[in-house]
Amino acid sequence: MYSFKDDYSEGAHPRILNALIETNLLQMKGYGEDDYTRQAIDLMKKRIKHNDIDIHLFSGGTQTNLTVIAAFLRPHEAVIAANTGHILVHETGAIEATGHKILSCEVSDGKLDPACIKSVLNTHTDEHMVKPKLVYISNPTEIGSIYTKAELEQLSQFCTSNNLFLYLDGARLGSALCSEENDLNLYDLGTLVDAFYIGGTKNGALMGEALVICRESLKEDFRFYIKQRGGLLAKGRVLGIQFLELFRDDLYFDLAKHANEMARLLKNEFSRAGCKFLTHSTSNQIFPILPNWLISKLQENYSFYVWAGIDDDHSAIRLVTSWATSEDAVLTFIGDMKNAIRS
Repeated sequence: MYSFKDDYSEGAHPRILNALIETNLLQMKGYGEDDYTRQAIDLMKKRIKHNDIDIHLFSGGTQTNLTVIAAFLRPHEAVIAANTGHILVHETGAIEATGHKILSCEVSDGKLDPACIKSVLNTHTDEHMVKPKLVYISNPTEIGSIYTKAELEQLSQFCTSNNLFLYLDGARLGSALCSEENDLNLYDLGTLVDAFYIGGTKNGALMGEALVICRESLKEDFRFYIKQRGGLLAKGRVLGIQFLELFRDDLYFDLAKHANEMARLLKNEFSRAGCKFLTHSTSNQIFPILPNWLISKLQENYSFYVWAGIDDDHSAIRLVTSWATSEDAVLTFIGDMKNAIRS
């Protein structure tokens, strides 16, 4: 049973495992003050090309999101997110548990735009309601779409004009930045958003996300918030070593390119077979619409999510490729699909 359910079913890239083994018995300071973490942060700052940013390492995405939102917002302030947003759908009320409401926008492509945000602002006008303060976006989105530079510039300008924070969830950021349709880079993110994170868990690391805080007013005392939320690891070196290895050269981007390429192989084959897709995606997630009988046949040998029902006879599935997905596994899946259709 081969899994296309997610991009964290495998462990970690061998270079990371080797680096962890080779440094295992060396003594280092705790809580992210070790030499490896400092070196990793320096490397990422050079990649982003902004020296005035702060970078903090977390173990996972939900922990990053809830810590950021709890730290950035006052008790009466709220978050705006797409109806597909991870914090709204797949984080078990973690944000609400911090005391902050999520205000959702109905979107068709997973992406927020100024008009959608403005509609939320127009309905939250006084002290009898929560005050929208932070705009949450994901790149790529939870349904595989990516933001263009023009779209992010528009969001940034709108948020600045309306005194809103703009925060980008980058759990699969590598996939977005390596998409064939992408025109954004890390420097652009450091310029256009107030904070974002570089996801490692879904791109070759055992675990880990690197939060980048760009706005000066949001930096103060942030390590206190991390500690209070249980995110300040005593063995912070475990995170630092991984990001040091990912950004020592182009490994982070090479892994994301591979995941995208495997998804593109699948997507091209579905297109040749005449399949339609639930969303337009050039990242490592694709959502083909298939007959239910074919889905049942494929599920005999493959694991994946049935994402949404389309009609009585068809559903959209989600296939996710990873840094470790082999071309042989993709070609075998394609062959099995063809055989099922022929039979």
